[in-house]
Amino acid sequence: MHSDRAAGSLIAALDIGGTKIAGALVDASGRLLVRALRPTPAKQDGETVMRAVGEVLGELRLDGGWRRVVAVGIGSAGPVDASRGTVSPVNVPGWRDFPLVERVARAADALPVVLTGDGVAMTAAEHWLGAARGYDNALCMVVSTGVGGGLVLGGALLPGPTGNAGHIGHISVDLDGDSCPCGSRGCVERLASGPNIVRRALENGWVPAGGAEPTAAAVAQSARAGDPVALASFDRAAQALAAGIAATATLVEVRVVVIGGGVAGAGDVLFGPLRAHLARYATLSFAAGIEVVPALLGTDAGLVGAAAAAAQALGLAEFSPEFALEG
Repeated sequence: MHSDRAAGSLIAALDIGGTKIAGALVDASGRLLVRALRPTPAKQDGETVMRAVGEVLGELRLDGGWRRVVAVGIGSAGPVDASRGTVSPVNVPGWRDFPLVERVARAADALPVVLTGDGVAMTAAEHWLGAARGYDNALCMVVSTGVGGGLVLGGALLPGPTGNAGHIGHISVDLDGDSCPCGSRGCVERLASGPNIVRRALENGWVPAGGAEPTAAAVAQSARAGDPVALASFDRAAQALAAGIAATATLVEVRVVVIGGGVAGAGDVLFGPLRAHLARYATLSFAAGIEVVPALLGTDAGLVGAAAAAAQALGLAEFSPEFALEG
């Protein structure tokens, strides 16, 4: 499709969330050469949100590197529908079935545009340059305000037809559990997300140390200090994550699980009980012994991953580093 493109091609990446709209020009080694950023006017109408996206793109277009851009990759908060090119982010109510791909293509010189969900974008980034590099089969997860994820199978990102494959946060792990906002019951997200870790701790009598704000980080701090209620809330979150991971590994035989997002910042308070529970849930020979590791790319994962997902979808070999095969 772009066989005549010059060496040194770039991909314009957009990372769209409820708080910020970030953009960058990304080179074939995954470096972010030029950045642009706007706050997301999440409470405004859809056209106002699109104007902020247009401003980010406009800033990128002013850079001399824009002439080397061969595609635009978008990682967006979901739900997204890559098959239709639309987005309906839960925390951006002005966008419901918003035709983002069409609008971005119009603002970006009719370049090819590839849309994917933010969990899948993070997965693409961690497989390209992060903690899943060198693995042909991986599950990557974001544990934050929500719980999202994505899959790498057979050495390739598996976004699924709509760009949402691997959305582990809405596997049900508690059959008669609390109702989830998604409409189901007992979802991983309902047990393991940051706000739900806080909710459970507060319901059981936890009080933040020193009058701090009740956040997942504050619960983690109390857990490190030995608070039994805080420890129990993280243990329950870890159990839910372990059950979801074990189900995924049983279905598709992943060898590594990469966990990022704010809740992963709890460190051993999360990873310790998670590994212990996982050993009890993932017992079949082909699912046992999964490595669980923290993500490496942090807040840049969305931009790096949007570029990586676009490169794979469009077959841009220049952006496809060699991955070592699994042992």
